[in-house]
Amino acid sequence: MNFHDTRETRDPEARERELLARLPAQIAHARAAAPAFGRLLADVDPDSVTSRAALATLPVTRKSELLELQKAARPFGGFSAVGWGATCRRVFASPGPLYEPEGARPDYYRLARALFAAGFRAGDLVHNTFSYHFTPAGSMLETAAHALGCTVFPAGVGQTEQQLAAIADLQPNAYVGTPSFLRILLDKADEIGVPVSFAKAFVSGEAFPPSMREAFAARGIAAFQAYATADIGLIAYETPAREGMVVDEDVLVEIVRPGTGDPVAAGEVGEVVVTTFNPDYPLIRFGTGDLSALMPGISPCGRTNLRIRGWMGRADQTTKVKGMFVHPGQIAQVLRRHPEIRRARLVVDNPGLNDRMTLMCEVAGGGSEALAGAIAVSIRELTKLRGEVAFLPAGALANDGKVIDDVRSYR
Repeated sequence: MNFHDTRETRDPEARERELLARLPAQIAHARAAAPAFGRLLADVDPDSVTSRAALATLPVTRKSELLELQKAARPFGGFSAVGWGATCRRVFASPGPLYEPEGARPDYYRLARALFAAGFRAGDLVHNTFSYHFTPAGSMLETAAHALGCTVFPAGVGQTEQQLAAIADLQPNAYVGTPSFLRILLDKADEIGVPVSFAKAFVSGEAFPPSMREAFAARGIAAFQAYATADIGLIAYETPAREGMVVDEDVLVEIVRPGTGDPVAAGEVGEVVVTTFNPDYPLIRFGTGDLSALMPGISPCGRTNLRIRGWMGRADQTTKVKGMFVHPGQIAQVLRRHPEIRRARLVVDNPGLNDRMTLMCEVAGGGSEALAGAIAVSIRELTKLRGEVAFLPAGALANDGKVIDDVRSYR
């Protein structure tokens, strides 16, 4: 069988209907069981949220905000629906620290689907080099491998020579971890003359450029990647088609304009916002802070879900100008005041070491002095800083999700 289950190849419209049909109950559950969502969604009628348009009216809770919310109400900021005990098997601390609960369900983070697409099967011995200390990555991949019927060697990170000794003894055929640590293991193995038995690899946690993938392939290792977070679990995963990443079957993914909750047009780069159907940690419109874009069409591998282009940078482009923070949300407010602007980017430079802001605006018809003056007034009112305005023709700005581009140099 080429697919983890039949859900991966179902009719896209049937999938969309099923996800949207599940949405009201999840929103109702989040309101009732997670105090933070009880407050955030107090005025929302869950039964009315049955479309993506309705979902887009709900507030976005961003990962960048979650740290302060958790500090105010430890451990989970009121976003978890479970407490200590049988329903919460483990609790992890990601850098920040951000605390995440792990429930008791098998394959809690839903990563078995991604491992299957990477060629992992029952009977594999998986050398898991993700950390088992504090952060959830080790557990995320171990529970996924167990769900497929794999055996796991919990290697963790570091101790390269001891890891290679275990590899020589146990002969694992599969690697899980960061691509950079796999390269370290291979280089060290070459140095000391130890054979490495890996035939497949699942990598995540950092950039995985094609050059590195090809280098692993030259060593006989087929390596695949996925996009997952400690809060959400699996979001999207690579398949043998090697064309973007296919979205997981149990999340609703939106791409929104950074600093807002407004969905962007298909193909436009924006922030990845995810709604999960996890009953223990029911995150509704969770802003990951990562940039990506939807891809058109269906994957040649036969999986029919939406595809994203993978990780394309960070959406939180907040910068400090003359001692004042400027946020993407403020630039979005400027655009709302002036619908003539089709797309805009705030460029921050410092000629003569003096900070300067220029809002580059794509405007139909080339703009006017009156419009430039009105936009400048809005910039001043919303950021408390002076900003210049420059008009550009449609399509002049790159489709890369940048709202604020800090190009200052201090040389």
